[in-house]
Amino acid sequence: MSSPPPLASGPQGPDRLRPLLDTVLDALRRGGRARGGPLPAGGPEAVTAMVRDAVGDVLPDRGDPDALRTLVRVLAEGAADPAHPWCAAHLHCPPLAVAAAADLAVSVLNPSLDSWDQAPAASALETLLTRALAREAGHSDSLVTTGGTEANQLALLLAREADGAAVRLVHAAGAHHSLPRAAWLLGLPDPVGIPAPAGTLDPAALDDTLTRVPGPHLVAATAGTTDAGLIDPLPEIAARCAAHGARLHIDAAYGGPLLFSDLHRPKLTGLDAAHTIALDLHKLGWQPVPAGLLTVRDPQDLTALHHHADYLNADDDTDAGLPDLLGRSLRTTRRADVLKLAVTLKTLGRTGLGALVDQVCAQAEEFARLVHADPRLDLHARPVISTVLFRPVHATDAGVAELRRLLLATGRAVLGRARADGRLWLKATLLNPATRPDDLAGLLTLVHQAHAEGPG
Repeated sequence: MSSPPPLASGPQGPDRLRPLLDTVLDALRRGGRARGGPLPAGGPEAVTAMVRDAVGDVLPDRGDPDALRTLVRVLAEGAADPAHPWCAAHLHCPPLAVAAAADLAVSVLNPSLDSWDQAPAASALETLLTRALAREAGHSDSLVTTGGTEANQLALLLAREADGAAVRLVHAAGAHHSLPRAAWLLGLPDPVGIPAPAGTLDPAALDDTLTRVPGPHLVAATAGTTDAGLIDPLPEIAARCAAHGARLHIDAAYGGPLLFSDLHRPKLTGLDAAHTIALDLHKLGWQPVPAGLLTVRDPQDLTALHHHADYLNADDDTDAGLPDLLGRSLRTTRRADVLKLAVTLKTLGRTGLGALVDQVCAQAEEFARLVHADPRLDLHARPVISTVLFRPVHATDAGVAELRRLLLATGRAVLGRARADGRLWLKATLLNPATRPDDLAGLLTLVHQAHAEGPG
């Protein structure tokens, strides 16, 4: 009888894992070198063909001992590399090496945070980290989530449990799509979207809506919109909510880490007035996906999540002192994503994280300056965080869309798209602290080249 495949954990785990890590690192290096840029060239059909040719039968009768090398290499060759300075379309960050290394330890040990006996140290670490990050936002506690979408869904669920099933979501037109989707998922009344021609939630329009539309209300404000990185006027919104007795949730999935920066923290004044806040450190926190949190001002709100399953949190076990973890999430099996967050916070500290935030915000300012100084380009507005919207002066909307797709198809650059002021804009989201000024200038050169090649 042949011996079973080696395990990653256990006494022999590290020794078994070490040569495989060398294989992975070599395959990553070779795949990235073969790609040669921020994105594989050729578009979806070419990438699909490359993967199909490399993988072949994904479930063969006999296993392939070289599968790890083959699949990691093709994944790297066909990846969008967020560490490349010209990969700047989305809130898709290059993870810190120390965070990725910590994530490996979680994969090896494989703790599950649904009962203490599966994750003794991880559950204690999660308690320390969730309370520390909640305090940073002016709140009392927080839950680890898979990202901003889950955090927003939980925020609406807590609002429903606090104020009843008739609670109505009120949000600006530019709010994240996960908010109205969560209202649909939870069976809440149809949300009320307030037009936001300036891109942010207008306090006067909010006041009018809260006066006209029957409550109870859950107002969702945003600190860092997906399209332009804008921050709603949080103190004024909080004041309107208090005046009308409305519950306030702030989606700070993008902008939340400005809290670490002495320079940019004032932009989040009023954040602590919210009942709940969504944070997401796999955006402006340089974490591997996933790395989200939902903070709560009143820890009593979390009692709505309490749940009993005798094999995980039996009453006599809880009475005997074993922590009850089921009320910390709607998920049962739950990965210890807390480790990479804790390692990052402990390694860099507030000063180190703040310096990274300051760096990417400064890059956005520099990129906007370059755009503004170029007569061939229109700048939408100065950046608030690290997102810049721009477009060629004489391009049509169709031409802007085609220009972006041309850059993608040729693998030269990854830029996003956003609508503002009734026009389509190219979007650069700068999240790589290592990007240099000449990288920014080079990105604009690529845009001009593609514009000259395209039809619009």
